[in-house]
Amino acid sequence: MKIVESLQELRQARAQLAGKVGLVPTMGFLHEGHLSLVEIAGQHSDHVVASIFVNPSQFGPNEDLDAYPRDIPKDLEMLEAAGVALVWMPTAEVMYPAHYQSWIDLDEITQYLEGAKRPGHFRGVATVVAKLFNAVQPDLAVFGQKDAQQVAVIKQMVRDLNMPVEVLVGPIIREADGLAKSSRNVYLKDDERMAARVLNRSLLKAETAFKAGERNGDAIREIMRKHIEDESLARLEYVSCAHEQLLHELNEVEEKALLSMAVFVGKTRLIDNLLLGKE
Repeated sequence: MKIVESLQELRQARAQLAGKVGLVPTMGFLHEGHLSLVEIAGQHSDHVVASIFVNPSQFGPNEDLDAYPRDIPKDLEMLEAAGVALVWMPTAEVMYPAHYQSWIDLDEITQYLEGAKRPGHFRGVATVVAKLFNAVQPDLAVFGQKDAQQVAVIKQMVRDLNMPVEVLVGPIIREADGLAKSSRNVYLKDDERMAARVLNRSLLKAETAFKAGERNGDAIREIMRKHIEDESLARLEYVSCAHEQLLHELNEVEEKALLSMAVFVGKTRLIDNLLLGKE
């Protein structure tokens, strides 16, 4: 496994990879969820490239950029064991050199859900992913369903800008009790870790109601809201029952919908989602 930092080193190493290349962008502090994306990339390409970059432009002024967990030696060990051919670890100076001015904004799809609560977040996400695509020149890239809005934003950007990259989506990887694997789970204290199960449980309650015939968006949102509010350590930021691609809230669910939420458990902000009506 080759590890590079500069753009020149990356391009030289990338030129040595013949055949189809799959990219897995990460912010490091890897877990089984990331490795599942590497596995998917490996199934659909000849070589897997991973990036590790904690992207400052997607963090707001009061978010956890400086405290974001990092363990590069462990990350590299895991990526090598997973069969990754090339790892790019650019610095902020490489990605955003002095006098940097170019950004990608998506107008509508970023106004909902996470975008409504974290202004500027998806401007940073879209820009850094576009830069990763430009630098690595992958044939395909794999992202996790856990960040459902990020997936929708990237797919929209790829369509809008005619990027020659196939976007694949890996399923949410969960702990045995249903909690979605996340780098931020490390912040949870023992009692908070138990309380965090309420996210997945509320999604499953809403799904059960949908399967029983409930189609009213407000009713589905209320099922999730009530279940979360019954957990004393949880503080709800939002619940959503939205169009699975456009992300606007639905009054009635016809065939499919994206259920999602953001919840503070203690000081840790967690997100989770579930697709209703999935095939």
